[in-house]
Amino acid sequence: MRYSDLPEWATKVGDWVGRYYATLGERPVRARISPGELMAQIPSEAPEEPEEMARIFSDFETLIPDAMTHWQHPRFFAYFNANASPASIVAEQIVNSMACNCFIWQTSPAATELEMCMIEWFRKAVGLTDRFSGLIHDSATTATLCAVLTMRERALNWRGLNEGLSHAPQIRIYASPENHSSIDKAARLSGIGQNHLVKVATDESLSMRPDSLREAIQRDINQGRRPAGLILCVGGTANGACDRIAECTKVAKEFDLYCHVDAAWAGAAMICPEFRDIWKGVEYADSIVINPHKWTGVQFDCSLQFLAEPKLQSKTLGLRPEYLETLGVNNVTNFNEFSIPLGRRFRALKLWFVLRSHGLSGLRQMIRNHVRWVEHLQTRFESDPDFEIVTASPFALFTFAFTPSGRRSDSQTLGLLERVNDDGRIYLTQSRHQDRSVIRMTAGSMNCREDDVMMVYDVVRELASAMN
Repeated sequence: MRYSDLPEWATKVGDWVGRYYATLGERPVRARISPGELMAQIPSEAPEEPEEMARIFSDFETLIPDAMTHWQHPRFFAYFNANASPASIVAEQIVNSMACNCFIWQTSPAATELEMCMIEWFRKAVGLTDRFSGLIHDSATTATLCAVLTMRERALNWRGLNEGLSHAPQIRIYASPENHSSIDKAARLSGIGQNHLVKVATDESLSMRPDSLREAIQRDINQGRRPAGLILCVGGTANGACDRIAECTKVAKEFDLYCHVDAAWAGAAMICPEFRDIWKGVEYADSIVINPHKWTGVQFDCSLQFLAEPKLQSKTLGLRPEYLETLGVNNVTNFNEFSIPLGRRFRALKLWFVLRSHGLSGLRQMIRNHVRWVEHLQTRFESDPDFEIVTASPFALFTFAFTPSGRRSDSQTLGLLERVNDDGRIYLTQSRHQDRSVIRMTAGSMNCREDDVMMVYDVVRELASAMN
């Protein structure tokens, strides 16, 4: 294939994409395929001679779409959505075509400066003060690891970078048990260690208890350990749990701890002013992560990290060898110095396209719709004696269990979930709450409508009746 063939194939691919979205609701949400089934249809070695694009694309159409779980499906209610609005798709096509590596300002000046602008746009959109600037990562996992590394080095006065951790004091960081597993991964990969990630007790609302946090920190100080940081959650992945940010950050500041807030999913809802009381006190955090690729239609990957003092993170992660200098120019921002990889994609373009294409008003309406529809769906399950609402959240998420005749049984609940997902009309996932299996329901697809959300009860009820 030649570059001159690109216009023809871009048109053919565009036609395929149009047909895909037009018929997406007719497909089963989850792939109906067994492990290894696709691999068995692929040759074991790469071809020795070039093949025609027409043949390659024909094989794609035959083999790939039906072997995929369709994340843009209007009835994808599992995990958190990884949305791709049309404006974002177009922006990604442009970025893929330009194929730039935006690691320092001079390699892509527009990418760097547009990223700075988009951080400002989103900061204002969610109501954060001008105390924060920031950057765009690939995912919240990376942003959280960067924050934890910064906690570690700040607590060690940046000696760990050169001396290592073998003779360092035991570093301790604190988080809610409702936090995402990326916090555990950050504790492991940072060298702090899983055993030094302290899971602080929560109250009946699943919020971290400030008194328990204070006790845990003081106990570690008394035992000669070094508290370094606190990680709070707004919209926990399993059940939408939210910590009391103002009270917990106050405790953190009493002990001079660096504070990171994981609002990867629910942070996007803060473009709606009525939700902002939920993260009251967030202005006292040192680092905040929000993923526009979850709930605002920006294609994966696009994760925003807001920083109160960016220099602390660049002091931890930044390196500038001679070959990365921009000669003759001073005071430029090189975003690679605030993150782990040197190479960086042009992620700001799709955020720019989406915010302009939908406007904040359009995105607010979508989020409000999802919350309202899920609340309505929750009431339908609540009114059915065969189901129990186990957890609820202020956002578009709840968990429930199948309890026919009042009997609690993990096997019943998981058996129902398996039937639901094999059925193909909707897609849900499981979670655990207080050693109990639950079914997790969340809505966030840009393609879903109220009828799609309400269909969840109809499908679940139908399949539950068949089990009974």
